[in-house]
Amino acid sequence: MTTASKITLIRVAFIPLYMVFMYLSYGMPGPWMWAALALFIIASLTDYVDGYIARKYNQVTDFGKFLDPLADKLLVIAAMTILCEWGRFPAWALIIVLTREFAVTGLRLVAVQKGTVIAAGWSGKVKTASTMIGLCFWMGFPTDSILGLIVTGVIVVTTLYSGVEYFVQNWKCLWD
Repeated sequence: MTTASKITLIRVAFIPLYMVFMYLSYGMPGPWMWAALALFIIASLTDYVDGYIARKYNQVTDFGKFLDPLADKLLVIAAMTILCEWGRFPAWALIIVLTREFAVTGLRLVAVQKGTVIAAGWSGKVKTASTMIGLCFWMGFPTDSILGLIVTGVIVVTTLYSGVEYFVQNWKCLWD
């Protein structure tokens, strides 16, 4: 197993620990919330680190191509679901994110069956980064303000844009 894949597995292992810290915080500022936020930030940074290592040291593997985006999705969805449960993140935004993730995953599955691999696009990377940064904001600051709406807007717009871009660039996979 490559170093890059081990780092990705660490990100996956952080998810349940992150969730425990979040629930111990009861959604209130304090040591458990700060621990959850710190763990989320570290897990988010491993996304950059594992990709960098995989490319720099030629450690790109099929396992890594599968696990890395899955780890990102699990981390983000875990955070959004808890925040939504607490009434701090809007459910409609969570549904948009989930719909995009399922749709793009479905498109990729159809493409693979036809012998085409759809690589992660730049807009998908921007979506992931802005979502992770936005979720850090949601965990660390009061969100019942105009800034909360702006952060939600950024997450939704980058999610929709990247989803539409995947389909526009790869629509032939669905019709051939």
